[in-house]
Amino acid sequence: MAIEFSRRCFAGLALATAAAACASRGAGAGDLVIHGGPIYTGIASGPIVEAVRIRDGRIAFAGSLQDARAGGVGARVIHLRGAAAYPGFADSHMHLLGVGLSALQLDLTGVASLAAMLERLRAYAAAHPTGPITGRGWIETHWPEHRFPTRADLDAVVANRPVMLGRADGHAVAVNSAALALAGITDATADPNGGRIERDASGVATGMLIDNAEALAAARFPTPSEAVKREALRLAAQLYASRGWTRLVDMGVDRADYSLWEHLVATDEFPLAADIYISGADADFVLERGPFQDATGRLRVGGVKLYMDGALGSRGAALLAPYSDAPGSGLLLTPLDEMRTIMARARARGVQIATHAIGDRGNRLALDLYQETFAADPAGLRAARWRIEHAQVISPQDLPRFGQMGVIASMQPSHAIGDLHFAPARLGPERLTGAYAWASLLNSGAVIAAGSDAPVEKGDPLIEFYAAAHRHDLTGFVGPDWRLQEAVSRAQALSMLTAGGAYATFQERERGTIEIGKRADISAFSVDLMQAPFAEIPSAQAVLTISDGRITHSAL
Repeated sequence: MAIEFSRRCFAGLALATAAAACASRGAGAGDLVIHGGPIYTGIASGPIVEAVRIRDGRIAFAGSLQDARAGGVGARVIHLRGAAAYPGFADSHMHLLGVGLSALQLDLTGVASLAAMLERLRAYAAAHPTGPITGRGWIETHWPEHRFPTRADLDAVVANRPVMLGRADGHAVAVNSAALALAGITDATADPNGGRIERDASGVATGMLIDNAEALAAARFPTPSEAVKREALRLAAQLYASRGWTRLVDMGVDRADYSLWEHLVATDEFPLAADIYISGADADFVLERGPFQDATGRLRVGGVKLYMDGALGSRGAALLAPYSDAPGSGLLLTPLDEMRTIMARARARGVQIATHAIGDRGNRLALDLYQETFAADPAGLRAARWRIEHAQVISPQDLPRFGQMGVIASMQPSHAIGDLHFAPARLGPERLTGAYAWASLLNSGAVIAAGSDAPVEKGDPLIEFYAAAHRHDLTGFVGPDWRLQEAVSRAQALSMLTAGGAYATFQERERGTIEIGKRADISAFSVDLMQAPFAEIPSAQAVLTISDGRITHSAL
């Protein structure tokens, strides 16, 4: 059963539960003591402690091992065996159903060439001889062919049934001729608003559908059953716990799928805490009732996800000037008047807005709309903590506005270490100044909440930490002039993945640091992220995950 509450109640519940935890500190039954490795609290004034004691899902003590043991008899003791522990890592932007469903379709992650992708398609088609084929994960920027796939490429492998293969960023698909026919797309079909049907020089549809044009084909493909989606969510959540995540933000959930989340949490099949942002098409689900949470408090619905533009890789990100490597300046996916209406209703109802914006024009327009919505009460925008998702390319003149206005930059560090292979060509050298500008945003007073955007990226907290603090790809490569000064310190990277995410969801009094009275969210890894050579971090492992005081993963 859902419990309605306003934004003010978020903070009220946090204070009340923290006070209750402090008042109940007495009996030691059921307590958990963790020690045996450095424990980073995330607090600047006292960053490392020897031991932590957990009681009733809360941090009851953080300090010396002697004092932690003195807190009561009968506690379970976990020895970290030299592993390092931290406040619980939170993925502040991901798509859990997509993570789970990716295991049930053709996985094209990491294909090194168009030829390799087609060979993988050939093998999958042979193993699954009937029905439409869907897949996801390809990125053409490293391919020796130096181009997108075409319908002709796919037809040469599978011609007798529809094929739809999504680019990793989720903003473009390649389809074969059978899929175009199924969708009723011809060479004469007009581009939909916020989308593009790619065509060759003679005007023939190539089979590439960008942004809102994807829906023309996707709507004709079969959708997973409710049972399949429930299982996909369950398995993906377990995977996330095993990687060290204690909490996630699912950015853009359909109204119809919310009941799946409720079921998982209610039946105790969900090992994480979650904040859900509802897709803009279903905004009424939140706007009509305001923010709410389920009876456990571990599932919260507080915002609406909107789309301003597309993605940089597929040249859908909206830029102030044309792309440096191709004609055009990107796409706006949602009419601005529609966004204004939703934002006005959200402000009146205390609902948080999170707007996908990647290009410098997309980010400027999002900031402008936020400022316009709160024109009569600029301080109200800071209190509302509205977010921009990705914030990848920002004009230098707009960059200070995040901190000045109190807009949260919800960014995914791994994008920068993948995009470094093509972003310079897309943007040209001058626009790189405001690209993936983590350090500049933090220095200007902005709050960054870091995430992964899985399944666009792997969804690994260690990769996100590595990318934020090192800014090299996973092989150690960094291109010329990739603005290494925008890498952040290890302490800042930790904060972006812990305290920043807590603040972005109004939970800084409940989560984000290891402090007495806060929820016991702890992530422990096999290497000390604050000391280890950068090259060792991506290959490390999560050894202990605790969410709300519950052990959700252990390799100790």
